[in-house]
Amino acid sequence: MSNARTRDLTTKNLRIAALAGAMGVAMLGMGYAAVPLYEIFCRVTGYGGTTQRVGVAQAATIKATSKVMSVRFDSNVNSALPWSFKPENTVDRVSVGARDMAIYVATNKSERPVVGTATFNVTPVQAGKYFHKVQCFCFTEQLLEPGQTMRMPVLYYVDPAILEDPETRDIEEITLSYTFYRSKDGIAVDPAKSDS
Repeated sequence: MSNARTRDLTTKNLRIAALAGAMGVAMLGMGYAAVPLYEIFCRVTGYGGTTQRVGVAQAATIKATSKVMSVRFDSNVNSALPWSFKPENTVDRVSVGARDMAIYVATNKSERPVVGTATFNVTPVQAGKYFHKVQCFCFTEQLLEPGQTMRMPVLYYVDPAILEDPETRDIEEITLSYTFYRSKDGIAVDPAKSDS
């Protein structure tokens, strides 16, 4: 094999190796970016029942309608978290567009301080993009001392645009469901892997 062919082959191999290395780095970067990008996608589209977060000023501009809808409140506690957790009222009847408040109550039933973090979803999932939370305790670590009880408010409204969407205009009831997990360093802990 001539020197020129050997150099061409070496150059091609180096290009392929560089391309493969660049693709590996890009895939690693996409792996790290996937979770925040998916969260942004869900918040923008309401995919999977993800609710929308809005500020107080934006919420104040929404006008209530005469359409009344039921909002059901559900609560769950992961088995790794020694808490009781429930809504004060399981159902509210609200005017679409009107701000309302729900209160959830959590109690630490253990003999030591425990930190929990709540996740949530809305069903039916198509309603997620129209369910707006102004204030919420979700994704925020909550520390409860032994035996401590805490009331946690959720300020929300159902966007009147739900009445104009062919997929959602006939919805009569929305369920807001929270699940509390034991938290360690801001991350919900899988009970199978929990060591604390």
